[in-house]
Amino acid sequence: MKHIPVMLKEVLKALGDLHGKRVIDATFGAGGYSRAFLEAGAEVIAFDRDPNVIPDTDILKSEYKDRFVFVHKPFSNIAELTEIFDAIIFDLGISSMQIDIPERGFSFRENGPLDMRMSEIGESAADLIENLSVQDLAKILRDYGDIKKAGVLARILKNERPKTTLELKNLIHNSKDVAPVFQALRIAVNDEMGELEKALSAVPDLLKVGGKCICVTFHSLEDRIVKNTFREWTSPVGDPRLPIIEEAKFKSIKTEVPTEEELNVNLRARSAHMRGVIKSY
Repeated sequence: MKHIPVMLKEVLKALGDLHGKRVIDATFGAGGYSRAFLEAGAEVIAFDRDPNVIPDTDILKSEYKDRFVFVHKPFSNIAELTEIFDAIIFDLGISSMQIDIPERGFSFRENGPLDMRMSEIGESAADLIENLSVQDLAKILRDYGDIKKAGVLARILKNERPKTTLELKNLIHNSKDVAPVFQALRIAVNDEMGELEKALSAVPDLLKVGGKCICVTFHSLEDRIVKNTFREWTSPVGDPRLPIIEEAKFKSIKTEVPTEEELNVNLRARSAHMRGVIKSY
């Protein structure tokens, strides 16, 4: 299935005129966002840790030359940038091209190695199960998948040590837990919450005054991090009982969800939320 960039119209509307603007696409994926920004006249620096995106980045480099730069690193590495930008965009979650390749091990719909590594380096999901204690594995299942009987399932996984996606699926007796278990392991393998927190902490120093940060989230864990971070940025600083309160450094952009029209052509957008902020000073 071809990857369709989620809520692209809403993101472009929130960003406004991009001609001559400098934009960070923190999650290149299949390049749908980057291409749209480039077509709108922006200069784009894109990040992605997945080596499978490189053919698509090469196409954009050949088309847009110096206006497009690709950094083959996790998006938390935006913290290493020293310039300032007009916009930073995060399209979070997992891409269709990762889900739809059984060999990547992200999906329980087809059999493949129990991998789930976005960067294809480091510990796989099978390694994680092998190496973690029952207690630590249960914590991952509980925290990232909201699995009610996480301890029981963690012991089963440790005893059986699944090596393929279908082996893992068959060990999960409650069918409602299958997707959450896969999500929990994927988040842990890729340290998705840690990556997001680190990247967001770098955003205020990377944006110009009037610059915008837009995040499209797909599940409650990442959405909570984004929502809480943006709430902190848009709240006045200081003790409300004292006469001097520092103005909030950011203002909110209206939160959006996918339209019915988009959901009719891209069901994977159903859980998406677009949140954004504008830097005030």
